[in-house]
Amino acid sequence: MSTIAALADAVAAHVSAGSFGQPVMAVRMYQPAFTLEDLKDLRVSVVPRTLQMSPVTRDSLAIEYVVDVGVQKKLPADGADAAIDELLVLVEAIADHLRFKRLEGFPDAAWVGISNEPVVSSEALEQHRVFTSVLSVTYRERR
Repeated sequence: MSTIAALADAVAAHVSAGSFGQPVMAVRMYQPAFTLEDLKDLRVSVVPRTLQMSPVTRDSLAIEYVVDVGVQKKLPADGADAAIDELLVLVEAIADHLRFKRLEGFPDAAWVGISNEPVVSSEALEQHRVFTSVLSVTYRERR
């Protein structure tokens, strides 16, 4: 298995082990495509996104891995704003759970940062009434 796929598995396991006030089962996948029926339940997808290698010395590299954590759920017909507010709290809690943590099985990969883009996908809201938010988590290791 590639290193970035194994890292994404470790992120999924770390998120799934978190305590968020509701059960969260994160799954590593390459193409998170769900039907609207699937999205009646909360979906948390972990997708390997980028890998960048930069020289540090003549014989060592700094490797940055970016893994996306997507949170998706179909919104109710009534009370969509309240549901979005609740889901944004969950996204922030997942980010807090990942922040400054080393992953089990990857002690040399240090957490570097997290970005949240989109915070809420207006396209998914408009077209399908689906909440979609993506955390991009960056880890770095030296080899």
